[in-house]
Amino acid sequence: MEQKSKMVAGLLGIFLGAWGIHNFYLGYTKRAIIQIVVTLVTCGGGSIWGVVEGILILCGKYVTADANGTPLKD
Repeated sequence: MEQKSKMVAGLLGIFLGAWGIHNFYLGYTKRAIIQIVVTLVTCGGGSIWGVVEGILILCGKYVTADANGTPLKD
């Protein structure tokens, strides 16, 4: 399996995190669907979740591997 990029995941989280795109990219489908539902139920208020996750991914503090356990490349 090819390593996923930490930079791509973080930027997807910051810019498209409300729709869980970064979690789909990393293979966390269930979490991504929950993010979509939270964003819709809160009329967009849940989008802060994706932004925070994106920043934490870029800092290397939140997600360090994809859903298969493969470490993210820098």
